[in-house]
Amino acid sequence: MKLGLTLFGLGAAQWEAAYAPGHGGMVHLFEWSHAAIAEECEKMLGPKKWGAVQVSPPTENRLVGGQWWERYQPISYKLENRSGNHQEFADMVRRCNAVGVRTFVDVIPNHMCGGGGSGTGSGGTFFDAGSLDFPGVPYSRNDMNDNNCYTSSGNIENYGDANQVRNCRLVNLIDLNQGTEYVRGKLVDYLNQFIDLGAAGFRVDACKHMWPGDLDVIFGRLKNLNVRSGFKGTERPFIFQEVIDQGGEPITANEYTGFGRVTEFKYCMGVGSNTNSLKHLANIGPDWGYLSPMSSVVFVNNHDNQRGHGGGGHVVTFEESWALKTLTTFMMGHDYGEPRVMSSYYFSDPDEGPPGWQPNGFNGGFGCENGWVCEHRWRAIQNLGMFRGSVFGTGVTKWSEGWDNQIAFSRGNKGFMAINGGSSNWSGSIATSMPDGEYCDLGQGDPTDGGCTGPTIRVSGGQAQINVPTGDSPVSYISVSYTATGGGPSPTYPSTTTGSPGGECSSCKCSNKRDCGEIGTLEGDCTAKGCLWCPSSVSGEPWCIHSSSNNGGGDGGTGGSSCNVSDSGKRDCGYMGINSSQCQALGCCWSESQTGGVPWCFYPAF
Repeated sequence: MKLGLTLFGLGAAQWEAAYAPGHGGMVHLFEWSHAAIAEECEKMLGPKKWGAVQVSPPTENRLVGGQWWERYQPISYKLENRSGNHQEFADMVRRCNAVGVRTFVDVIPNHMCGGGGSGTGSGGTFFDAGSLDFPGVPYSRNDMNDNNCYTSSGNIENYGDANQVRNCRLVNLIDLNQGTEYVRGKLVDYLNQFIDLGAAGFRVDACKHMWPGDLDVIFGRLKNLNVRSGFKGTERPFIFQEVIDQGGEPITANEYTGFGRVTEFKYCMGVGSNTNSLKHLANIGPDWGYLSPMSSVVFVNNHDNQRGHGGGGHVVTFEESWALKTLTTFMMGHDYGEPRVMSSYYFSDPDEGPPGWQPNGFNGGFGCENGWVCEHRWRAIQNLGMFRGSVFGTGVTKWSEGWDNQIAFSRGNKGFMAINGGSSNWSGSIATSMPDGEYCDLGQGDPTDGGCTGPTIRVSGGQAQINVPTGDSPVSYISVSYTATGGGPSPTYPSTTTGSPGGECSSCKCSNKRDCGEIGTLEGDCTAKGCLWCPSSVSGEPWCIHSSSNNGGGDGGTGGSSCNVSDSGKRDCGYMGINSSQCQALGCCWSESQTGGVPWCFYPAF
């Protein structure tokens, strides 16, 4: 393994998310399907200006019994499991990017599935965990860390021994050796396929169990974000690493901050222990022994510690909904760390997998039904992306405290927030840095083109006139971007339709539509090529297509003149593991090459 760290030379975006302007914060849609996430981006997360969605691991996993954690037992890097397949994942990323919502992918470079047994994974790929054979990658015994682990069980037996923690198996999960060039190459390819599809970053699982120097090399070899997905081409993927550091062990979170952010688990306990004393949270951050603001991803709870994993202490979950609303609002309003909001499902057994039905589509309400909690839709929380995105670049100012567990603060001259943790309404005049005006109370209603659907807050002479209730939404927050005279995003929600718009788009049957774009192609790029931009909600139907004069032209596969492309001009049309028939089904060309770096599946020349 590599012991040294490269602390410089990586773009700032590995620490700072490439959010669309005016968007902020991320939501973890835990165990949602790709199709449901795409719809949520279009109907709720995009209009509400959330910055990103974290998605559950999309790779093929071992089928154990439907538990949530079987998703964290990969057997190949093929994109197929209960959330959807490769095409549905690509469609989700494209649709989310189109409305300004980035995709952060939960990835698992530390290990494969649990040891012992054999079978086929969620995508039909064979594996043998007894002989350490994973032909879907492929990996074999030589790619594992078993020979570097010296415990009698082969598992981690002592967390006080850093070598055990990083070289032995975590609860019998087959540990990869990231110190070899072969494994590094496979992991780089694994992550780069998501960048090619338009993803903007990664939540990296179990980083504590990998050597920091190996991760440094792997992250440093990743591509910049894809320009065809609307990025500038110079931005780096946003990296945040799961490192559970509660103190008392030789491995610390600070070892991993040189090449990305780290999940600050202490934050959960810090805010959870101050639910009834919010005033103590004013200086939360490094003064409390936490990571620096630019090194931390913060959260009130996550999928692990809401189930009793990931450290001790009081963790506030959806079971304490009132406290969760106040703490989540505080987290999204305060300037410490990059915040993530958990969106959960109900469970009675901590191993329990997701409900059998996906959440109901967003229609302006505050829940999901079908066994899902959907905290991100709660009235107090759903507009926090608007607030966070509009106060970017400012710090906390004008901190104020009420007499009954109440706090208020400004974010420079761009935003103001008041949180009522008390037992009665909080009314009065509170100092703020906001300019004079009347603003929509985003904690109580929505902004529209014509004004606000809920109450407003007037600011005059550096004072905000507040009336914060103590009921279902005990928070108020305003931003200079959302005034009572209108101009904010209208809370109208796109309908789900079948097929494409009218005219030439709809006159072409789906089976005849020939993709003129690439994954991540935007409308301007499409029309600039002389093609038609035809958005569609039909899964797998291309949005950028050739006009009728070109549809069906060319060879649509291999051997024709359109596939006569020089090696230097070949643009990758495929994905890891694609075969010739899958390639041609995409309308692309297939030609095997012995030259390294030349794609076998590539776009035709038109």
